[in-house]
Amino acid sequence: MIKRILDFLIACIALFFLLPVFILVAFKVKKNLGSPVLFLQERPGKNGKIFKMIKFRSMKDAFDKEGNPLPDDQRITPFGHKLRATTLDEMPQLFNVLKGDMSIVGPRPQMKDFLEHYTPEQMRRHEVKPGMTGLAQVSGRNNLSWEEKFELDVQYVETQSIWLDFKIMFKTVKVMLTKEGINAPDREVGAVRFSSQNDSQSESIRK
Repeated sequence: MIKRILDFLIACIALFFLLPVFILVAFKVKKNLGSPVLFLQERPGKNGKIFKMIKFRSMKDAFDKEGNPLPDDQRITPFGHKLRATTLDEMPQLFNVLKGDMSIVGPRPQMKDFLEHYTPEQMRRHEVKPGMTGLAQVSGRNNLSWEEKFELDVQYVETQSIWLDFKIMFKTVKVMLTKEGINAPDREVGAVRFSSQNDSQSESIRK
């Protein structure tokens, strides 16, 4: 209950102070990519329940001859790369926090298709609400393997506290200002091994 109250208050305060930035980013997205400015993407939340995560668009609409969307690397623009690198495309998730789908701090929500590839231990990351930032994001981010990220997610589940949340929030500000561990947009395309049975999934994902 205390965590939920703090999440709500912090999200309200952040939206108030970030409103000018929010409006500016929305204008830039509209100018560079057109409408809609926001997009919704299904992600698994607490207990694996699917919710719609809100983000600023960072890719243009582009399709092949059959009408299928082109791969992400063919749709993202230089503007989109820059937007992702600043993590400003994540700001609308503050509305997810207000709704109660997400927390300010918690394991980052991944693609729902990855659920079937998690080991039982990795599935523990869904025992809490997903967060806008998390222990993995302030512990190396792109310098970590997926296995290391998931280990940190489970570590957060086991050791979570209000004090740890504030510590992660302060570290997040430092990471954003110094771009520590951000060598490229936090999306990787390729085969990612999630289970002991050598299951893998090719996807383009963020944090």
